Amino acid sequence: MVMVAETGASALREAASALASSMQPQVAAVFFVSAACTVALAALLAVARMRPPWWCACPVCEAYLTASWAADYDNLCDWYAHLLRTSPAQTVHVHVLRNVLTANPATVDHMLRARFDNYPKGAPFSAILADFLGRGIFNVDGDAWLFQRKIAAAELASPALRAFAVRVVASELRSRLIPLLHSASREGQGRVLDLQDVFRRFAFDCICKISFGLDPGCLELSMPVSSFENAFDMASTLSARRATVPMHIIWKLKRLLNFGDERRLRDAVHLVDTLAAEVIRQRRKLGGAASGSDLLSRFMGSINDDKYLRDIVVSFMLAGRDTVASALTAFFLLLSDHPEVAAAIRDEATRVAGVDDRLTASTFNKLKGMHYVHAALSESMRLFPPVQFDSKFAAGDDTLPDGTAVAKGTRVTYHAYAMGRMESVWGPDCGEFRPERWLRNGRFVPENPYRYPVFQAGARVCIGKELALMEMKAVIVAVVRSFDIEAIDRSSRRPKFAPGLTATFTGGLPVRVRRRARVSGHNPPI
Repeated sequence: MVMVAETGASALREAASALASSMQPQVAAVFFVSAACTVALAALLAVARMRPPWWCACPVCEAYLTASWAADYDNLCDWYAHLLRTSPAQTVHVHVLRNVLTANPATVDHMLRARFDNYPKGAPFSAILADFLGRGIFNVDGDAWLFQRKIAAAELASPALRAFAVRVVASELRSRLIPLLHSASREGQGRVLDLQDVFRRFAFDCICKISFGLDPGCLELSMPVSSFENAFDMASTLSARRATVPMHIIWKLKRLLNFGDERRLRDAVHLVDTLAAEVIRQRRKLGGAASGSDLLSRFMGSINDDKYLRDIVVSFMLAGRDTVASALTAFFLLLSDHPEVAAAIRDEATRVAGVDDRLTASTFNKLKGMHYVHAALSESMRLFPPVQFDSKFAAGDDTLPDGTAVAKGTRVTYHAYAMGRMESVWGPDCGEFRPERWLRNGRFVPENPYRYPVFQAGARVCIGKELALMEMKAVIVAVVRSFDIEAIDRSSRRPKFAPGLTATFTGGLPVRVRRRARVSGHNPPI
């Protein structure tokens, strides 16, 4: 009996010892997380007690921190626009963000041209977007930026790629967008279409074909393309949210602990990485740099680093999908409120291209002669720029033309959305959608890019501008000639934006589509 008892006790001790050993990693992990949280809390309390030198209790900073501005404004950008309109210098300082915002054209010229070298993207900006954009063209400075820009600019300027882009856009319109709208119009008053989602899909298909030589439908993915597009949107939204946090240590700690928004961002970026890797793999499968004239093939001829190629792919997706879709969505929202502008577009399209509304190479060539279409699109982007603001970080101390002192490391932001609403820039009717302001004797006249920095300006001016304008004008002419688009429960007077790197309407743009009666002699657009 004694031996049995001793044996049992020994077995019990061994089991307890084994259990304790197996639990050691979990216990250690719990203690580590607890210790990390305690250190983080102590650091935050220490920062709060120190009250950094840039801390401020001025009305602007107090309104930002307490979000009291939301009582009067639907969007942060509208509050900023109000502040800039009421500022004599058209410049305000949000001290808690260490951010100087401006809607002064002279200051924009100063940042983007006169003192370009003193206003790079900067390390703080690159850190905010590093997980999503990596070393892509929108997130780097210096040699890395110049290298990507030179390759992309040379390719985008080539007649061969421009002709290819025209064929891609014409094909997407004929085979996908117009048939989709036609189908929706035949379903009577019951079907509601989210036009924002439609334009995102259209622009995604176009940019994948033009930049990567691939149709998204051919990608061998484990999930639907829509899942990756949703992840792309999520990564954009959560990356932009980092910039709104007064102390960057907060999101950096959450990232370290893989907690909250940072965990969701990591998951979204993982899916984006999967999509980008598949694009690169498929391009290699088709022959890579030796077989393609697309942008990705050109980069593959110079870069062997797949991580770097991934960053380039994601940057071009952001440029070609989000900005084009944002501009088109806002345009058709405005058009729903201004049917007279749609009528003027139809009149010009008929006058320039004739009654035949088929999409041909000749039709695309005639887009250049549609000055009112160009004016209406430019006016829409004045009020609703796809990228509402752009930030740089001062490399050294400086004084802005309006007299504002800028310390080294300060974030300086020009606010294109606010600039489009400045009476001092556009006159007392700046809030009105009036395409005629861009016309002189019936011809489109471009505005000074430092007054209208929708495509940036100076050395960083958008190299895809002409390609984007061609794509958007083609969509506008094709859709407006064939359909009436009616926005449902949405108005351009009180838009509501979702956070993100590009302007996106909360809840999308629900519309009803009606097929227009075809004038005698018209040919079907598909």
